[in-house]
Amino acid sequence: MKRKLGLVPKLIIAIIFGILIGQYAPLGLCSLIVTLSGIFSNFLKFVIPLMILAYVSMGIADLSQGAGKLLLFTVILAYGSTLIGGTISYLVSINLFPSFMSAEAMKQIQATASQSVASFFSISIPPMFDTLSAVVLAFIMGLCLSTMRGKEIGSTLYDAMKDFSGIIDRVLHKVIIPLLPLYILGTFVDMTRSGKTFAILSILWKVFIVVIIMHLCYLFVQFIVAGTISKKNPFTLMKNQIPGYTTALGTQSSAATIPVNLECAKHDGISEQIRNFVVPLCANIHMCGSMITITACATAVCLMNRIPISLSTVVPFIMTLGIAMVASPGAPGGSIMTALPFLYMIFGKEAGDPNGPICAIMVALYITQDSFGTACNVSGDNAIGVVVNEFYTRMIAKEKK
Repeated sequence: MKRKLGLVPKLIIAIIFGILIGQYAPLGLCSLIVTLSGIFSNFLKFVIPLMILAYVSMGIADLSQGAGKLLLFTVILAYGSTLIGGTISYLVSINLFPSFMSAEAMKQIQATASQSVASFFSISIPPMFDTLSAVVLAFIMGLCLSTMRGKEIGSTLYDAMKDFSGIIDRVLHKVIIPLLPLYILGTFVDMTRSGKTFAILSILWKVFIVVIIMHLCYLFVQFIVAGTISKKNPFTLMKNQIPGYTTALGTQSSAATIPVNLECAKHDGISEQIRNFVVPLCANIHMCGSMITITACATAVCLMNRIPISLSTVVPFIMTLGIAMVASPGAPGGSIMTALPFLYMIFGKEAGDPNGPICAIMVALYITQDSFGTACNVSGDNAIGVVVNEFYTRMIAKEKK
């Protein structure tokens, strides 16, 4: 049986080849790769607003189906967990990462900041509308579809949006995700040719380790809280979650991990009704691991590029992204693709350009640890499931009285 090479190995290979080509290849080849990467970057900029409209509107439209108080309680828990994860990630990163940033490396990065490889040509692909318009339209469409469908209007528009979401999903899986290695290759060719790569890589391996440790610590706290509320052994809950965690590491997809995660929830003693509701829902709205990774990477990039960053700029970004990532694609890199239009909230308008090199670095940083973020997301889903199950049990007991 032929084994398919996963996205993370492809990206690692792209980074290695990018460094080698940038270091040893002639300028013409470097310019060619940067040109192709730039064309893809413009295409990505065109697709991002469509992606937001498709996924966020359908995510909100589907969220309002069903369980009343239970839905609201689950959404509050998931959103709260995402916000807390991002905030803790920033506080840890801003206090720990500066010790990784040596003065020599910072000077080298600063000296090469304005240098880049010129492309042969570029193709302009203007987006149909800007990202903020896409977010507002997605919220209007999602909320109205969720409240009006089947009451004041039929299902025609809902079905059309669902089909549109399917088309964007196909574009993501068949074009954007397969071409991400080219995007990263071009970024590292440019960075290496201009001298940025080695200064940056000397810092970022430590960032990866810190992010993974934050994921595991956050999961530990989540299961301790869930075990305390439900009066279950948190270590047993964590042991039950191992198959879901390892599946997410391999698939890098919350959606693909749902069947395994449902079995983990069953072993946790979560009732069938609750686990069938919470696990698929949280696979789309609970992004604590992704938020921890994105916030840590954004903090590291700001420190490396001397971009001012503070809690007052990070918290609005986390709050916005916590909503925008609702139903982000169940594919590798889905969360960072959704985050790209909002990075200007931290980096500023110029540095936060989704087509720019700083955002490209963010994509590279995130994708190489996406599996761990996804594993943290889905494992946290079952911690939430344990709490929701306890809430439901108490609610039913109260109603019987």
